[in-house]
Amino acid sequence: MENSIQIVHWAAARGNAPSRFSTETAQAVRAFHHSFPEYASTPLVRLKELATHLGVAELYVKDESKRFGLNAFKVLGGSWCIGRYIAKKLDIQLEELTYKRLTSPETRSALAGLTFVTATDGNHGRGIAWTAARLGVSSVVYMPKGSARERLENIRSLGAKAEITPWNYDDTVRYASRQAEEQGWVLIQDTSWEGYEEIPGWIMEGYTTLALETAEQLGGVRPTHLFLQAGVGAMAGAVAGFFTSLYGKDRPIITVVEPHNANCMFCTAQAGDGKLHSVTGDLNTIMAGLACGEPCTIAWDILGSCAQNFLSVPDYVAAKGMRVLGNPLGSDPRIISGESGAVTTGLTAEIMGRDDLASLREQLNLGQNSVILCISTEGDTDRENYRSIVWDGKYPSYPSV
Repeated sequence: MENSIQIVHWAAARGNAPSRFSTETAQAVRAFHHSFPEYASTPLVRLKELATHLGVAELYVKDESKRFGLNAFKVLGGSWCIGRYIAKKLDIQLEELTYKRLTSPETRSALAGLTFVTATDGNHGRGIAWTAARLGVSSVVYMPKGSARERLENIRSLGAKAEITPWNYDDTVRYASRQAEEQGWVLIQDTSWEGYEEIPGWIMEGYTTLALETAEQLGGVRPTHLFLQAGVGAMAGAVAGFFTSLYGKDRPIITVVEPHNANCMFCTAQAGDGKLHSVTGDLNTIMAGLACGEPCTIAWDILGSCAQNFLSVPDYVAAKGMRVLGNPLGSDPRIISGESGAVTTGLTAEIMGRDDLASLREQLNLGQNSVILCISTEGDTDRENYRSIVWDGKYPSYPSV
């Protein structure tokens, strides 16, 4: 399994999506994000020459490295969630939930002494720290062992108290949860478990802004295939839910992609026994943003209904995507995409470019009429590692077969 791409075809997919990920919800969320001075839609890049090279009709990539100057999409979920929490705490109507209202002297005074705490591989914590700083409240961020120093310092530079723990991601989440209880802090975590679902649900709603932008940017083009990377599955669940709600029975073929060493969604689908399955250990992968071993319960409920395929992939697939996006063909625009952001484009290039993966192409129904949508969830948030992969060839494109 180490060097191969594994697939579970999920026959149980029914194509149902909860109403909370509807177009109407996404419009309310986007209106909130639009009220921030830094808001702008991130680009949807059409890679026409790459699509031709790979033998598909179209390949689109949503470039989230341009989001709020933070080089990743995660701030969408964190900011909306914090906004919803404050609105509930202060009895603010959702239509009045704006950046101006949240940063008013009256609101700042009412929030005095409030502290948000979270665990993160980097991007989520940076979004929480950024939002907390904008609102004038405190934030504490814990990161799992092996986290890049650059990601830690990016969070600290926003005024958060941040440190790297000696544990993996899931144990770090448990530590953050205990600290919230002991210190009276508010836990803002993008994964859910029994008894902790409201806040993760709000975070997932926040991600529908990028989905709504993408649908509008596509115009009349309907994707036939949607590839979504998953850590705990929050982003994948939100976007899958949105596009399933938007297109109904004509929704794209939705495929969830995870690294081998942190493939909890894949393992859950593979078991097929109605239970969630976790991955333990160090969760070692270059895809730091996807290095999560325990699935988000809300996300699985959606993906188990909407996704047709679950793929587990080796790290070289992400490395391939970083190189492909960073070194475009012809007039295609360049996209600087980090390890977690590039994996779905790398997967597309691998599947369409290798004769030995012809059976996988058939299983995914990929061919010359395919219109593929991928989301590059982050830019070079760990620049040293980005250069070692793209410049120095760390992780070969693929091993000998």
